[in-house]
Amino acid sequence: MTVTYLKKATKTPLTGEDETRQVVEKMLTEIETDGEVAAMRYAEQLDGFTGQAIVSKEQIEQASAQVSEQLKDDIKFARDRVRKFAEAQRRSISDFELELSPGLWAGQKLIPIETAGCYVPGGRYAHVASAIMSIATAKVAGVEHVIACSAPKGNAGPDPAIIYTMNLCGADTILALGGVQAIAAMAFGLFTNRPARILVGPGNRFVAEAKRILFGRVGIDLFAGPTEIAIIADENADVAIVVEDLISQAEHGPDSPAWLITTSHKLAQEVLAQIDHRIAELPETAQLAAKAAWDDYGEVVLCDSDEEAAIISDEYAAEHLELHTANNDWYQERLKNYGSLFIGEETTVTFGDKCSGTNHILPTKGAAKYTGGLSVHKFMKVVTTQRMTQEANREVGQVAARISRLERMEAHARSADIRLKKYFPEETFVTNGS
Repeated sequence: MTVTYLKKATKTPLTGEDETRQVVEKMLTEIETDGEVAAMRYAEQLDGFTGQAIVSKEQIEQASAQVSEQLKDDIKFARDRVRKFAEAQRRSISDFELELSPGLWAGQKLIPIETAGCYVPGGRYAHVASAIMSIATAKVAGVEHVIACSAPKGNAGPDPAIIYTMNLCGADTILALGGVQAIAAMAFGLFTNRPARILVGPGNRFVAEAKRILFGRVGIDLFAGPTEIAIIADENADVAIVVEDLISQAEHGPDSPAWLITTSHKLAQEVLAQIDHRIAELPETAQLAAKAAWDDYGEVVLCDSDEEAAIISDEYAAEHLELHTANNDWYQERLKNYGSLFIGEETTVTFGDKCSGTNHILPTKGAAKYTGGLSVHKFMKVVTTQRMTQEANREVGQVAARISRLERMEAHARSADIRLKKYFPEETFVTNGS
């Protein structure tokens, strides 16, 4: 296998993890110890916010009044498609019960999580789409109480469009908190007395680390970090589209990887020749983020064959993966590791990020090797049930007792023995293995 890096990243998605962990651990400890006081102290220190943590109905109405009718229509367009897709996901899995052997029934039951905490980034950009992805999906799953958080912009509070979207999608409580303090507040039940059972939503490395540290005490959607994009392209790809799509994810932040995997040296060189110029034409905030991301995390990987490109792609396990090749069908069948796949130039990560229907909260840092992204199923516990007749104990009880004694777990075996003796007092059973 011959793979050439025409541009190699100087940093990886794991860069800076130790420092981030130390900062987050300190903050979580303080907030758990001092509660709401500590959370609000960080809100003032980091976001310049000294107002009330819970966004009132009046504030929701005021925020909604600031959102144009066109934007409201666009948000509803996105909400409807995300909700429709989530509803189809919900229908794809169901309760059931079946008889495994005479008198032995086993079943599956879906129980929605009681309280979900949905984090919506609101710092560099106003991520209304993230509110839709998390809150609308949780509500389709049947979550009883959704707590939604987004960072305030000083005492003006969270972005009005984010507040409007949170409310539209069904958030039961909205908190004007961002960052680690928001994650801690939801996890510890601050301001609501309802600790979240699961935390979901994208965020910066501090938000991601807070979720990782709290995992176990609460559920999380997935281990995630800064957003990623990989594009597999060949000589048939449109260079300008490839360039724009790489930049579209790099603008998320200075640590957002963008990877081009290609079998065409010509395409690779043309992308490298154009991308810096196109980044320089962005507005300042996006330009600074995209330039740092491309300089430090961007890569261009030249492969000899489609199979090599697929191997590299599966190793990267990108959050978002676009296909711009003449062999898209082959790649779709061959590829195994990605968060969401975008097939052909007619679609793009931007569509999935904003409004086309699939969820944009997806695995990063290689997590796509073992998990998919946020879905309605993440908000539901798939639990099992069992019931049996006394007659079914005749067979199952003997087998369970013998396996238990083989494992030297005598108490387990006796749990089976006592039922056999009660239900069949006149019979003799073989409950010891050979």
